[in-house]
Amino acid sequence: MIIIPAIDLRREKVVRLFQGRYDIEKDYHLSPFSVAEQFEKAGAKLIHLVDLDAARTGKPIHRDLILKLAKEVKAEIEVGGGIRTIETISDYLENGVSRVILGTAAHRDPNLVEQALKKFPKRIVIGIDAKEGKVAISGWEEKTGISALELAKRYDCPEVRAIIYTEIERDGTLKGPALEQMGKILKAIKVPVIASGGVSSINDLLLLKKYEQDGLEGVIVGKAIYEKKINLKEAIQQLAN
Repeated sequence: MIIIPAIDLRREKVVRLFQGRYDIEKDYHLSPFSVAEQFEKAGAKLIHLVDLDAARTGKPIHRDLILKLAKEVKAEIEVGGGIRTIETISDYLENGVSRVILGTAAHRDPNLVEQALKKFPKRIVIGIDAKEGKVAISGWEEKTGISALELAKRYDCPEVRAIIYTEIERDGTLKGPALEQMGKILKAIKVPVIASGGVSSINDLLLLKKYEQDGLEGVIVGKAIYEKKINLKEAIQQLAN
């Protein structure tokens, strides 16, 4: 199980939201380039990058910054937020980004996902963000009627690189990961799963590592790193043992 450190971008700044709420934002006054470099030095092999502005607008607001960052760091970059056309997917994947995350598109536009999987097999990640068990889209601001489990089953196919499961109520709260729903998804599908949201300590990471045998491939950690609850280098080394 790998640790995937996260960088959330808003107005070109590194921020964290609380429970996905845009009105509760913390600006860390850090350069995304220096943060990515620190993550790489700590041993991260993959960095999770989210364009929060794009998630709301559906347009790749931070496109130039992201592509520049992808060229400057050796770690692989996965990008999510507002990726809703094959042109945007191609632009990212043909210019240094390792994989893209489709969230809103996975719910609204299955034809786009099918097209992307054909063109870029094993480079498309499905992002499932759930609020009270139901999938939320458009920057987490619109709740749908479909369950997280149902959407995960829909994309349980070999071409999908992974499924990221986020429980929005826990995101940015440091209250611990959502184990129950994640466990149900792991049992139901064969595609590797990445957990996201609520991780607050090395103990949370060790708890999640027990699910590795069930198909948990990685865990995304954001706020706990910025708030110095987790030392990324030490955590990566500890989980490798």
